[in-house]
Amino acid sequence: MTGDESGDLTGRRLGNYRIDGVLGKGGMSVTYKATDVRLGRKVALKVIGDHLGADAEFRERFVDEARNTSAIDHANVVPLYDFGELEGMLYIAMRMVDGGDLAGLISGGPIAPARALTMLDQVADALDTLHNRGLVHLDVKPANVLVTSKETSREHVYVADFGLTRRGATGHRTRGGDFLGSPTYAAPEHLRGEPLDGRTDQYALTCVLYACLTGSPPFKGDVQTVIKGHLNGEPPAISRIVGLPAGIDEVVRKGMAKNPADRYPNCVEMIAAARRALGPLATSTEPPGPPGQAAAATVQQAVPQQAPRQNTPPQGEGGPVHPYGGQQPGYGQQGPGPQGLPPQGPPPGYGPPPQQGGFQQGGYQQGPPPGYGPPPQQGGFQQQGGFQQGPPPGYGPPPQQQGGFQQQPKKGGGAKWIWIIVGVLVVAGAIVAAIFIFGDSNSGNGPQTTAPNIPVGPGNSQSQAPGSSAKAPPTSISIKPSN
Repeated sequence: MTGDESGDLTGRRLGNYRIDGVLGKGGMSVTYKATDVRLGRKVALKVIGDHLGADAEFRERFVDEARNTSAIDHANVVPLYDFGELEGMLYIAMRMVDGGDLAGLISGGPIAPARALTMLDQVADALDTLHNRGLVHLDVKPANVLVTSKETSREHVYVADFGLTRRGATGHRTRGGDFLGSPTYAAPEHLRGEPLDGRTDQYALTCVLYACLTGSPPFKGDVQTVIKGHLNGEPPAISRIVGLPAGIDEVVRKGMAKNPADRYPNCVEMIAAARRALGPLATSTEPPGPPGQAAAATVQQAVPQQAPRQNTPPQGEGGPVHPYGGQQPGYGQQGPGPQGLPPQGPPPGYGPPPQQGGFQQGGYQQGPPPGYGPPPQQGGFQQQGGFQQGPPPGYGPPPQQQGGFQQQPKKGGGAKWIWIIVGVLVVAGAIVAAIFIFGDSNSGNGPQTTAPNIPVGPGNSQSQAPGSSAKAPPTSISIKPSN
């Protein structure tokens, strides 16, 4: 093969392929980065060394991989260019994917749900296409999911390594009884050597989804611990590891059911169920954080922030604020008006809408007639008992009352003050009249101490008519001042 003890073919020429370097090593093959010198294009060259090519079972599986891969025409399956045998070595030439694999992406921890679902949806579609042809991949794992962002505007995924692919319901062990594949992502029926179908790949894909959302596979430890977990254990709940909704735990439980009959009908449906379970977080572009953050993140993304309305007057507690400080007519509680003026209230025939401030849908709500307002509770009219008496038209309640009109003074309060003023004026007039009557208008020396003589009779004459025998009337009447 080569003089190098490691069997590395780098720098050598194999047929029309110049081997440029190692891309990866598997249990029975090495994948190289190579150049097809005839066409001048880069390829991924998978080679089985002569020390393994001599094993008839390995040769059979390798040829099966080439045939099965070439038979699948799908955008998410790595295209196969060529296969054959040169210098005792079997090879497969495939498309060179310029990127990495999913195993490298999750090695640093969980990845964003939106990214995981977008990539695994492509894997699911490729696997279902495989299953519809009667084939089973049997080695679905992050390392076999190739990711590139240099071919399309989004990350494009290829399913690779069809070396274990089988047609029909067959077990998956070597003739010596050894298990082939990766036990970390293997279904129970696969580990037990039972009949297999597309649901076996679905189990493995659910394990990959688990690893994407948590950063590690569902069962960890040595090989026996991992196998025991797949056969008899339940994976830890994702919602207890990272801040994702508990609904994703049910999706994992169903996709990883011990009995294949209890799983989803196909892989695409499993990914769709995961998307529904994650809800708004299915579109999150941030890796999930610690547990406890799921509820807050769900509410924040499910309820969008309301955009401010355009051309809307500034709002107060009861509605739009008047340019001078009060609120616009036709609303509930009023703010303070201009200095020295009463607060502006609703126009006659309208009252505040039942909710606090602003317009009610469909325009103004019909209010009470002039002179009547809503009850003092917050906003709107009283539900029972009709209208409550309120302020006269053009005046609103004091601004300190929350919602609606504040209780107004009783009707007739202004008339009371008018009668008080009239009474004061009457008393004052009586006092002035008394001063004029009892005062000394001649001397100005104060009230008199002797009774005045008031002339009586015609012409103020004090003489008696001649011949009259009657007693002459008094010429004056004595008036005694009262004490």
